[in-house]
Amino acid sequence: MELRSAIEAFARHLTVDRGFSAHTVRAYRSDLSDLADFVEERALAAPDAADAVDVRELDLETLRDWLWQGSNAGLAKSSLSRHAAAVRGFTRWLVTTGEVAADAAARLKAPRPEQHLPRVLTRGQMAAIFEGLAARSESGDPVALRDQAIVELLYASAMRVSELTGLRVGDIDRTRLTARVLGKGGKERIVPFGVPAARALDGYLNDGRPALRANVAPASDPGFLFVNSRGAALNTRSVYELVAGLLHELPGTGPSGPHAFRHTAATHLLDGGADLRAVQEILGHASLSTTQIYTHVSAERLKQSYAAAHPRA
Repeated sequence: MELRSAIEAFARHLTVDRGFSAHTVRAYRSDLSDLADFVEERALAAPDAADAVDVRELDLETLRDWLWQGSNAGLAKSSLSRHAAAVRGFTRWLVTTGEVAADAAARLKAPRPEQHLPRVLTRGQMAAIFEGLAARSESGDPVALRDQAIVELLYASAMRVSELTGLRVGDIDRTRLTARVLGKGGKERIVPFGVPAARALDGYLNDGRPALRANVAPASDPGFLFVNSRGAALNTRSVYELVAGLLHELPGTGPSGPHAFRHTAATHLLDGGADLRAVQEILGHASLSTTQIYTHVSAERLKQSYAAAHPRA
C-alpha cells in the first residue's frame, strides 16, 4: 500500500474503530504526514526513485533518522515523543492489517518528555472563586448562573472540558448526584459531584438555561446541558475564556485553562485521603501511572508546607 494512502486509512481506523477524538486524529495525521514528507524526500534522492513510497519501505533506521532530523530542527522532547507514539501505532496497525510482515517501529525509542507538575490552586483560592461566582449569580443573570454551575461541576467532578461541553441534560442525575460522562475513546463513566455543585446546577437548570433558551424554538433544543447566550451548545473555547478570566489575577504558574480545576480536584482528593484507584476512576485514566503524577503534586505541596512552617526546615 502507498504510504499516504495507508496514513489516511489509519486515520479512518482511529476515528471509526477506535473512537479517537477529531483533535487526536488530526495530531496523528500531522505527525505521520511529516514522516511521509521525510521518506519521500529521501526516496527522490535515490537514482531509481519510484513515483510513490510503499509502506514496506519503512524500516527502523529510517524512523530513527526521521526523529533525529526532528531533534536537530529543535523539536521539543514532548513533540518527539508524540511523533514516536504516532508511528508506533501506525506500524502496529500495518502488521495487524497484513500490509507488512514486521513492525518497523517496535524498537523505536524517543526521549521522554520533561514532566512538569500541573498547576494546582489552594483551597483558599477555590473558595474565593466560588464566592465571586455566587455573588454574581445572586442577581439571577442566566449567564452568571451558568458560569457558576460550570465551575462548580468542573471542580466537583474533575471532568475534562470536552466532557463537560458534551454533557446533555439527561446525563445529570440530580437525585444520586452523579453525571454520566463520555470520555476519551468513547468510554463512558459515572462521576460524582457534591451538594454545592448540585445547588448551582439546580439554579441553572431551573432559571438560567430556560432564560438562555427563551428565544429559541423548543423543538430545536439539542439537549446539551450548557448553552450559550443564543441558546446553542456551549463550546470549549467559551469555557476556556471563562476560566482564564477567573485565574488571571491569581498567583501561581502554569496553564490557566479548565484543566487547572481538574488538576486541583485530583490533588485535593488525594490530600483528603482518597484512594489512588478511586481517583483514577473519577478522572477516567486508562493507566494508574497517569494518575500518579498527582501523588507527586501532593508530595511537593507537603514539602513546601514543611519548608514554610518547620523551624529547622
